[in-house]
Amino acid sequence: MENGLNRLVTLTYEGSGCHDERQIREDVGVFVRKLRQGLGGKPLPYVWVPEWHKTDHGLHMHLALGRYVHRSQLKAAWDAPGAGFVHIKLLGDLAVGSGRVGEARKAAGYLGKYVGKSFEDRERTRSLKRYEVAEGFAPRAVRLTGRSADEVTEMACERMQASPSWSWNSHEVEDWNGAPAISLRWS
Repeated sequence: MENGLNRLVTLTYEGSGCHDERQIREDVGVFVRKLRQGLGGKPLPYVWVPEWHKTDHGLHMHLALGRYVHRSQLKAAWDAPGAGFVHIKLLGDLAVGSGRVGEARKAAGYLGKYVGKSFEDRERTRSLKRYEVAEGFAPRAVRLTGRSADEVTEMACERMQASPSWSWNSHEVEDWNGAPAISLRWS
């Protein structure tokens, strides 16, 4: 939310698609460099997430940007071998007054869903991250400290100005062997 990423871009491959997790990362790196150059060379905040197609078409990627970019500029930058469909949209359908923070929160929710999707049905390279952020634009960590998990959860909800849309607690897992853990997501 800090970088105001409120536009979602989807980039695909034609034909049988891309099935190489390292290749899509190389292609996205080239895409981002060309896009940044085409937009004047200034730093460009973004975050991107690869996703496997439901069919056997391979990978495509979702990218969040915080500014208007004409589709033709995206298409010109997305010229990887076998590059296919390019789509961009400003996130809408929000409550009146949601503004840029509401739009960014919705984009983060979409990307969080893709990051959280299971890769268990596919062999994947474990050393690769599930998402990438533009250099210099990583979100800053916020440490919350309290006497209980409920107290810290309440602090997080106040900070996010909303209740989480999804939550998970290790106490709900019968055979949990790790340290106590809670995961919360906001849409």
